[in-house]
Amino acid sequence: MTAESIPKPDSLHGAEQPQSRTWHMRASKVVSYEVVLLTGLLDPSQPALAAACSPDGGGPGRQLIVIDSTVYALYGRRIGAYFAARGFEHEFCVVEAHESVKSMDAVFEIVASMDAFGVPRRREPVLAVGGGVLTDLVGLATSLYRRSTPYIRVPTTLIGMVDAAVGAKTGVNFRGHKNRLGTYHPSAVTLIDPGFLATLDPQHIRNGLAEILKIALVKDASLFTLLAEHGGRLVKERMQSGDSDDRGAAGAEVIRLAIQGMLEELQPNLWEHQLQRLVDFGHSFSPRIEMEALPELLHGEAVCVDMAFSAVLAYRRGLLDDNELSRILRVMNELGLPTWHPVCTPDLMAEALEETVKHRDGRQLLPLPESIGGARFADDVTRAELDAALAEIRRFSGSAGALAAMSGSRGA
Repeated sequence: MTAESIPKPDSLHGAEQPQSRTWHMRASKVVSYEVVLLTGLLDPSQPALAAACSPDGGGPGRQLIVIDSTVYALYGRRIGAYFAARGFEHEFCVVEAHESVKSMDAVFEIVASMDAFGVPRRREPVLAVGGGVLTDLVGLATSLYRRSTPYIRVPTTLIGMVDAAVGAKTGVNFRGHKNRLGTYHPSAVTLIDPGFLATLDPQHIRNGLAEILKIALVKDASLFTLLAEHGGRLVKERMQSGDSDDRGAAGAEVIRLAIQGMLEELQPNLWEHQLQRLVDFGHSFSPRIEMEALPELLHGEAVCVDMAFSAVLAYRRGLLDDNELSRILRVMNELGLPTWHPVCTPDLMAEALEETVKHRDGRQLLPLPESIGGARFADDVTRAELDAALAEIRRFSGSAGALAAMSGSRGA
């Protein structure tokens, strides 16, 4: 907006000394960022990371690396060797990064390191290396420091690669509420190397597969088929492509489709001006479930409990048939994901929905799967429906034979 385009104030006709004036400002900000899927990120001959850390093209400079403590133990030497080989002066800020410490205290710890390092306003983006909690923390810290400092994300967990590190949201927990404080501050570049998953434990692989299953159920039936055919093996092999045949390529294709589907949903509504969002599937009840079950459930595991519950809600409304519900719950079981947890009492689920209604500005807007690969939104789910669906999913949990008993129970 130029000075000449600023609108003239409204005037009071006929008054020599107007008592009020109103200016109407309109501005827009173009947002552009890259998500890059590649291999060999830490090979000194691979230029992608160095190029991202030198956005002005000026060559090697200084680099602050904020890294999860577990990732530092596994990859700290290699990361340091990469930047040394590339001629960067670099420094590590090693932090604990898991859901129980995802707070403003952790953000302030990162901000203090940025301040001590002397991060300038634009030309030395902070590098965030770790899982979704770590990238959320760094994203919030950089959004606050000098009111907006650029950063780069290198996710090292599957959930980070397909979910937390590809969007614009940052956040921390507050007073027992999931991500109650946060901003929208996407990184300039997200660099995704599935090679990091080779050292990830199976629980965290399953954690990420839950978010992939989310996209499959409401958007991509072909992705669901891949998970149904290869899911158990992908957990065992940590998503690695050990050979060039179709079986070996399944992990790479699952990751690619998940990222593609997530970005397709985010791009037209990055700032969440529209609160009716497919990617909120599995995220209506799970924030309360996750915080209540800490540290037992990881984020994706709580999301899967939510998805299983929501699938039963959809089944009881006639949106899924017996076979579709059976397939969904079977895949969850084969992936080693939970479909219920003892914290899921009728009162907690009702309270979780009340919190979601506040978050969605007074409406439920519950995404429910319609067949596999599609969805519709519900805005009229009753307490009686919640209680009945919870009773059904609890009966199924831990007993494959119990699914047969659910058939014919729709609407009961």
